[in-house]
Amino acid sequence: MAAATQTQVRDIAALTIHDAEEAGGKGANMGELVAAGLPVPPGFVLLRDCYRNSMRAGGVDEELATLHRTALDSVDETTRLAELCEQMQQLVRRAGIDDTTRSQMTAAYHAMGPEVAVAVRSSATGEDGADASFAGMNATLTNVTGDDALIAAVTRCWMSLFSPRVVTYRASRGFRDDPAMAVVVQKMINSEKAGVAFTADPSTGARDRVVIEAAFGLGEVVVSGAVEPDTYIVAKETLEPIDVRLGHKDFQIVRGRDGKDSRVRLDETTADSRVLTDQELHAIAKLAVATERHNGCPQDTEWAIADGATYLVQARPITTLGHTTPPAKAEHVVLARGLAAAPGVASGKVRVLQTPDEGHRLQEGEILVAQMTNPDWLPTIRRAAALVTDTGGMTCHAAIVARELGVPCIVGTRSGTRDLHDGTTVTVDGARGEVVSGRVESAPAVSVAERAAPVTMQPAGEVTGTRVYVNLAMPDSAETVAAQPVDGVGLLRAEFMLTEALDGRHPRDLIAHGEQRTLVDRLDASVGRIAAAFAPRPVVYRATDFRTNEFRGLRGGDTYEPVEHNPMIGFRGCYRYVREPELFGLELEALARVRERSPNVTLMIPFVRTRWELEECLALVDASPLGRQRGLRRWVMAEVPSVVHWLPEYIGMGIDGVSIGSNDLTQLVLGVDRDSDVCAELFDESDPAVLDAIQRIIRTAREYGITSSLCGQAPSTNPAFAEHLVRSGITSVSVNPDAVDATRRVVAAAERRILLEACTRTGARHDSVITAGQKPLVRRPAKS
Repeated sequence: MAAATQTQVRDIAALTIHDAEEAGGKGANMGELVAAGLPVPPGFVLLRDCYRNSMRAGGVDEELATLHRTALDSVDETTRLAELCEQMQQLVRRAGIDDTTRSQMTAAYHAMGPEVAVAVRSSATGEDGADASFAGMNATLTNVTGDDALIAAVTRCWMSLFSPRVVTYRASRGFRDDPAMAVVVQKMINSEKAGVAFTADPSTGARDRVVIEAAFGLGEVVVSGAVEPDTYIVAKETLEPIDVRLGHKDFQIVRGRDGKDSRVRLDETTADSRVLTDQELHAIAKLAVATERHNGCPQDTEWAIADGATYLVQARPITTLGHTTPPAKAEHVVLARGLAAAPGVASGKVRVLQTPDEGHRLQEGEILVAQMTNPDWLPTIRRAAALVTDTGGMTCHAAIVARELGVPCIVGTRSGTRDLHDGTTVTVDGARGEVVSGRVESAPAVSVAERAAPVTMQPAGEVTGTRVYVNLAMPDSAETVAAQPVDGVGLLRAEFMLTEALDGRHPRDLIAHGEQRTLVDRLDASVGRIAAAFAPRPVVYRATDFRTNEFRGLRGGDTYEPVEHNPMIGFRGCYRYVREPELFGLELEALARVRERSPNVTLMIPFVRTRWELEECLALVDASPLGRQRGLRRWVMAEVPSVVHWLPEYIGMGIDGVSIGSNDLTQLVLGVDRDSDVCAELFDESDPAVLDAIQRIIRTAREYGITSSLCGQAPSTNPAFAEHLVRSGITSVSVNPDAVDATRRVVAAAERRILLEACTRTGARHDSVITAGQKPLVRRPAKS
């Protein structure tokens, strides 16, 4: 009886962070802000037991549990999943809100005043922990007025527990328990200005400043990325502005007298005018710093200004900050400049090496300086504190490996091997692309052990319908990267693992000496470690794609590799497998072994030029132990422009996934060497010709119902490029581990912007648009 009288609807002011399990992160954080004496719009929270009690009272709890378990096992069956989710949402609608919850909720609502407009927000509980975040996936409804509208809005929040994207995400994270949800009801702030404030710089990690973004009208234009906001950087200690950058805010969202939001176009003068006065900027920064001080860690807050008052409407920890080093002081002379290829700062003594054979000369913690690196340099790079090269672009071997190993890297310095001298102490800033003299204060002395140390699981800052995969090349980092909130491995580069597994020896040299088993055993161990770390998440293994100039660098390579004038478009990829089937067959045998233990591995064929070579290659796969395994998925890389024409034929041959290699595709569409530092400014993945090719590939994949992905850095660094992919309907993107957080942010912003546009066009609520967006694609039958 005691439970029946205990209220499950609580005022926000009565909540603390200790109530997060029952009130969800939103509700608990709002309570903490009130406790700190900060201005928070009044409101209340329906604890998660309100949902549970209502489903039990409605007699649907057991049926919901059964359907939910079935749905978790059906996430790969798009049509079936949509049907199950529709059934579950209708059960929630039928059950509605039980009498006790309804009475407590309406009483709390009436206490706020007559017919108050409120926002009704889902507040995930239980699952919203250290390894997952459901931010943005469940429903939020605004401008809710009146008892009936409030009841309907709460029901819609509960129903959003069972949208296909939420169930799919829950399954990917291994959540099998019956879900539940708290709901935050908070007075709407009819803001004249709104935005976000970070108490640390999210791009650099610097904690001595507050970064504020602002726009006119309601704050959703900033959160969704619909306009370019003003950006203000404020010194945390003095609260004085350090930098002001005005954005172009071409419209604002305002609330009309009827309580409905409308989009109002701004004239050119207003669009480019400053949003915040110095006084407003000071007030927002002061509130943000107070939030950080109360919660004990850097905060990501949302604020709104209405009728001259500033309110905090959201606060959450920032969990993705790295370590930073202040800019070099005047006494530190810049010795070399190049392309910022891998972030991080490290100090140490220079070691200039000419060939990989000299690698033994480099001591752990020294700065490796070389003209260029190839896979044979891998053991040396592992011991280096930082890497500097004369040549190379952002996608060259040195840059790729350094980013994955966490080694600060600068490429394309032109003369680094001449300007830097053995034994000289320098500091390498991989983010700025500079090498300066001496040891910069606070620059870390990085050790291999520290770089390899495992990290704890971090929550995803954003949840996206577009999956975010990682690119990997080496098994040593498998467990660390797998602990991050990623959806799988979208590109597992075989050549780096093969090089390390064979100690820099050419694989055909092993075959010539009858040591085939060594190759199979070691590749099996390397790939198997990665597959096990990520299971059950997918791991897409790209078969070896060495170019002849790289293979020649391996021991014994000059015996087996031809000399080509342009190896970038030479003897590589699919064509090489057809001409050298013995080596490819050993690779397939190793993969077959791995899949016996970890069936989450997919085979991807790179650099496919023509239909006939893929046909012969797939015949080799089918004849191998791997090809005879059930459930094997076969992907192709889309690096050669001819794939735009041939993709329907490839799909007819049994290809069920395509991954766009944006680096090679850009190179071949624009005719520019991707490794050239001289032509680096010509290499542009956002060129309209490249974007058109990418869009046509994705469109074909959607038409035939196969998976489409893209592996490259552009989605994490270029919001417009990410939005192009999302609008085109891409299934996933795959980026280097250091770019996962940035990629999630820009992809989520693009998804929110598209969703907002859809809602504006149709007048639909966000969650209904999400559900409608799950329409399955029908794949045409494969040709025999």
